[in-house]
Order: sequence, then structure tokens, then C-alpha cells
Amino acid sequence: MRNQRIISSTFLYLLSIIALVAFIFPFVLLIINSFKSNGEILTSPFALPEKLDFSQFIEVYNLMNFGVTFTNSFIVTTLSTFFIVFFSAMAAYHLVRRPSKFNKFFFTVLVASMVIPFQSLMIPLIYIYGAKLQLIDAIPIPLLIIFYLGFGSALSVFMFHGFIKAIPIEVEEAAKIDGCSTLQTFFLIVFPMLKPIAVTISILNVLWIWNDYLLPSLVLNHPDVYTMPVQMKVFNGTYMNNWELLIPAILLTVIPILVMYIIGQRSIINGVMQGSIK
Repeated sequence: MRNQRIISSTFLYLLSIIALVAFIFPFVLLIINSFKSNGEILTSPFALPEKLDFSQFIEVYNLMNFGVTFTNSFIVTTLSTFFIVFFSAMAAYHLVRRPSKFNKFFFTVLVASMVIPFQSLMIPLIYIYGAKLQLIDAIPIPLLIIFYLGFGSALSVFMFHGFIKAIPIEVEEAAKIDGCSTLQTFFLIVFPMLKPIAVTISILNVLWIWNDYLLPSLVLNHPDVYTMPVQMKVFNGTYMNNWELLIPAILLTVIPILVMYIIGQRSIINGVMQGSIK
């Protein structure tokens, strides 16, 4: 029995090491190739760079208009995630605590909408808001945030819905006996209890929105409002890619989200664990 446990522990340890290497290797490859020229990248992608030349990062920073594109990405990601979490939590609370036939039907339709691919909606969406209403040229970033709110709410409401059902109704009834209104009960009692699942939902949406290319590329038509993934298309040519600039650009795009994760990793891990326990 003891030998069996040792073998099992050793196997899990080796499996963890393999998984760690598999996840870290692409990022390490990205770092070492970000200091190479096109020739070095194509001929020896796994070798260390001959020298650490940061001039490519300076060129990428200028070509990407990094300050503007980073600000755009930060605004879009932050506001979209905030609105998704805020409105989805309220919607899920209403659907759980007001179980009418209409609410059940609405929740079913909302969940079913998750299976509809975005590609089937993007042409009519852009036609209506672009050609007809002319909103894409008028308010591109606010419109993009509204789109993210619409496309991100279904999954978020579904996740909040399951979590809220596990909250004892007696907690809310006690708050109402103490004189709390429905809004006060939600914001003062229920919403703080949703922190674990709210953190999980925030992570999913931040990763999705920050890295998304397709939707911003359809809505944002001017370089001044480009997000970072969209701006990287300046390094793609018709017949070839400028790898010595594209790879540093990818690294600069990844670093902010990586730093955010490192800073908030304790809250993120606790949120995921508590959410799974619930």
C-alpha cells in the first residue's frame, strides 16, 4: 500500500512537471524570439538570441502607438467587465427570486442564446449599427462596450443564477425584517456574498475581451480607437509577416494581463476555489 502511494505521488508529480513545462514553454519561446531578427527566428527559433537588442521593442512601441492602444484596451476591458458583472448579477437575482413563467422562459432563451455563433450575427449587426444607424463611426468604443455587454451577459447570468440559488433565502428575509428594501438587500447582503463567483466571471471576461480581435476589428475603424490586438495588424503583410516586430508586439500585449494576474492571483485563486465549493 505504501509503495502504491509513493508510485501514485511520483506519477502525479511528474505529470504536474510535464503540464508546467507545456504551459510555460510557449511563453519562454515568445520571450527568446522577441530579441531576434527575422532570419534568426526562421532558422533557429529554439536557440537563445545572440544579443539582447531592445530597439525592436522601442520600434514596436512607437508603431503600435502603445499609450493610446493600451488605454483603449484598458477602458474597453474594464468597463465591459464591470457592466457585465453588475447587470448580470442583478438580472440573475431577479430571475432566481421572482420565479414566474416569463422569467423561466426568459432564462431558458438566454441560456439557449449561448449556442448561437457570433459569426452568424456579425454581418447583420454591423449592417444595422454601421450602415443604417451610423453608430460605428459616431461612438465606436461605447458601442463596442455595449456589444460586449450583450454577448457576455448570457454566460454570466447563467453562472450567477446557479450561485444565487445556493444562498439561503432566510438571509434576505432577515434583512427585510430589519427594514431593507429589495435594492438594499441585494447590494448590502447578496452582492457581497457573490464575490467568489464575481471574481471568476471577471477573469473569464477580462481574458476574453482583452484578447478579442474579431469584434473590435469590425467596430473600430480608426487607428485612434484601436485596441491592442487590432493594432497588431500593422505588422502583418499580404505575403509575409514581420516576425521580428510581431513577436515583441504580442509580448507587449500579453504582459499587462500577466502582471494583473500576478498582482491579484490570491484573490483569483480564492474566488475560483470558493466558487467551485459553492
